Amino acid sequence: MAATSRMEHDLKQKAVKAVKTAKTSIERLRAQCLSRGASGIKGLGRTFKIMDDDGNRSIDYKEFSKGLRDFGVMMDKTEVQELFNDLDRDNSGSLDFDEFLIALRPPMRQCRKNLINQAFRKLDKTGDNNITVEDLKGVYNVKKHPKYLNGEWTEEQCLRTFLDTFDSPDNKDGTVSWDEFLNYYSGVSASVDSDAYFDLMMKNAWKL
Repeated sequence: MAATSRMEHDLKQKAVKAVKTAKTSIERLRAQCLSRGASGIKGLGRTFKIMDDDGNRSIDYKEFSKGLRDFGVMMDKTEVQELFNDLDRDNSGSLDFDEFLIALRPPMRQCRKNLINQAFRKLDKTGDNNITVEDLKGVYNVKKHPKYLNGEWTEEQCLRTFLDTFDSPDNKDGTVSWDEFLNYYSGVSASVDSDAYFDLMMKNAWKL
């Protein structure tokens, strides 16, 4: 289940206001990501993942600065340096990729994380921490999809389009990792104030 257009609109509106009132550089970066909707944080995460050529899941200042610029983040050099220094807590000159994403995600109660985890585990039939079209078969029913009903799309096309919702707009590879799923839903969560409503929404969407 993806964020509804109303949720996306509310989230973007909240985030635009938050950019102006942010007290710290990480709050400002988070707000800039969420101003693009629920996929914003996930998209920035994917940008850095692509840049991590050696796969060591760490980024230096030069990579960090380039990643923000490539993603279209509006920050001057002083603010980027300040943000990097704040995140580089051990003064090693590089950021741990996972710790950066944890800092960037909006604060979220454990009860919400548990629901997101339950939904992911239900979709990840193979248990390899990635969701693919094959995983979705038998879990997500396309039979009522309008384009499936009129013969325009096959089941495979419907499933791939559904999966693309959670994938990053600039790099849709047909695979959604746990990190990408959590990054996406951290954006959705930021648009829902009530824990009870988030609980109901997730349980109805994924039949948890």
